Amino acid sequence: MSATVDALLALIKEKFDIDPQSIDPHKPIFDYGIDSLSLAELLFDVEDKFKIRLPDLRDEVETLAGLAEVIDRIKAGEPATAKTVS
Repeated sequence: MSATVDALLALIKEKFDIDPQSIDPHKPIFDYGIDSLSLAELLFDVEDKFKIRLPDLRDEVETLAGLAEVIDRIKAGEPATAKTVS
């Protein structure tokens, strides 16, 4: 796993008390009881933690791996459109 995925797992543990070892970053986030409102809150926390601005991804984010890819692209100065989220 990438450092970004590890940081996201730690954030989910802190925010939702979900065991990071129970999460497969390639499965849908919603499989772990995170609803759309919780996802929106998580995305705000992600922006704060990584000191970035995310495009509006609430309807497109499906997996932590996809979110990590977007974060890494933004941090690298690359465009990160919703199409990059898997």
